[in-house]
Amino acid sequence: MDLDFTKILPSIPYILQGIRVTLIFTLLSALFGFTLGTLLSLLKISNIKPLTWFAGVYTSIFRGTPLILQLSLIYFATPQITGYAVKPIEAGVITFALNSAAYSSETIRGGIMAVDKGQREASLSLGVPYRQMMWDIILPQAFKNILPALVNESIALLKDSALVSTIGALDLMRRGVIVAAELFIYFEPLLFVGLIYYVMVMALTWAAQKLEMRMRRSD
Repeated sequence: MDLDFTKILPSIPYILQGIRVTLIFTLLSALFGFTLGTLLSLLKISNIKPLTWFAGVYTSIFRGTPLILQLSLIYFATPQITGYAVKPIEAGVITFALNSAAYSSETIRGGIMAVDKGQREASLSLGVPYRQMMWDIILPQAFKNILPALVNESIALLKDSALVSTIGALDLMRRGVIVAAELFIYFEPLLFVGLIYYVMVMALTWAAQKLEMRMRRSD
């Protein structure tokens, strides 16, 4: 083995620029994904059968097909249908948000159903509107219960974001591969990229643990 990490030193600033792309992508995907997932979870527990059916079919499609296929359809097929050339980061955010919504909707639905049924019945008997009841009473408790699961979904988004490198987005993974191809060495730049991903995941995990502890103390 002939490893020399000094060879990638001049390329480190270029690789580090990918952190911003990766974090923006992850943040937007999580924000839109969890918002849509919350809406889907409400549709799944509604008494309107067409809405329940739609939410179930949506979840089934996105959970039953490969993520790389969904990404390819959004990036390569959308221009064919609409004539609009989707940018790599746009295709990534749209795909991951839609995919994350399918998975997080089940988690959020479980959190909502875990809230004591008596609270819903008491709120409705007091004349609290359904929308206000869900927003002020049920959802805050549900999100507190499912916070660890949502953190796991965010971590999965952060790691899976490397897939956007396959469509040309200049994220961490893509920049690492570019440096590797230019220098004709792969172990050093890819190991460095892996270390950055690991640090970001550990930072996210630490922040989530602190938030969870604060929420428990507020009970």
